[in-house]
Amino acid sequence: MTARLPVLADVVAAADRIRGVVRTTPLWPAEIETPAGPVPVLLKLEQLQLSGSFKARGAFNSVLRLVELGRLPAAGLVIASGGNAGIAAALAGRHAGAPVTVFVPTDTPAVKVDRLRSLGATVRDGGPTHPDTHLAVAEFVSLTGAAAMHPYDTFDMVAGAGTLALELDGADHGPVVVAVGGGGLGAGIAAVGRDRDFEVIGVEPTGAPSLHEALKAGRPVPVVIDTIAVDSLGARVIGDFAFAAAAAGHVRSVLVSDEEIVAARGYIWDQFRLAVENSAAAVVASVLSGSWRPDPVAGPPVLVLCGANLDDPHRTQPARDAEPLVSLRSSP
Repeated sequence: MTARLPVLADVVAAADRIRGVVRTTPLWPAEIETPAGPVPVLLKLEQLQLSGSFKARGAFNSVLRLVELGRLPAAGLVIASGGNAGIAAALAGRHAGAPVTVFVPTDTPAVKVDRLRSLGATVRDGGPTHPDTHLAVAEFVSLTGAAAMHPYDTFDMVAGAGTLALELDGADHGPVVVAVGGGGLGAGIAAVGRDRDFEVIGVEPTGAPSLHEALKAGRPVPVVIDTIAVDSLGARVIGDFAFAAAAAGHVRSVLVSDEEIVAARGYIWDQFRLAVENSAAAVVASVLSGSWRPDPVAGPPVLVLCGANLDDPHRTQPARDAEPLVSLRSSP
């Protein structure tokens, strides 16, 4: 990786840029029962963010930066996404008055496709896997001249994600625990952690260990994805920014199983009446299962509940049946 990692000043600049267009989300003291006893934690309720996930921070920062630089093309924006990054891009594009096209994997949950369409995005079938969707984006850019947005691995996406950590100022807290897909959130928070002197713990499913395997290999390497959190944590290769932050010792990897994620998701609902998606449950799973044991001397860890774009319990049948996805070369 040749580009530099964002530093605190970059995150502060991003916070200034997106102030008033994203939400400041609550920090909620709670307690989690673990095999070793109760653990005090702080839940960062980022599932209440404007787009239903933290992705709004990076998306708005990226789009508003393009506007500042005069680089937002008439063809608009295009992004590959399992749902959350696309939803955030659709909101940011609508704010800037730009059309947005989102390439999603074929099996993307219908609730996320519905949400994208409700925001005015054009949703296209990018193929069976996340790598396929990125190839579709590259072809779309060459055909249309649209500006490509990466869901996690650009400077502005990472700096925007890091603004979450600025909202922890004034709180007595220990490590910040985040779910890792492509790793943009962890890398952004690490930019603040390096200055504020707190550690970042990156939690991955055992079926999507892109950061874990990259650290073992000493470089980003492709992994096989087999997890219930594939729609939000399905990056086959860790992002360059995330790997650079982790290799420098700013982000540590912890693994949890799908069974532990499911148990944690149920626990979060039963104990706190918070509905979150599997990626958000992963961070609670790390503590609930004992996969990671916080040091009580360090202060209560901040568990980032990163998203809640969930299946709609009121749906009687998937909207996909009535309005199927189209491919790149199909008519809109």
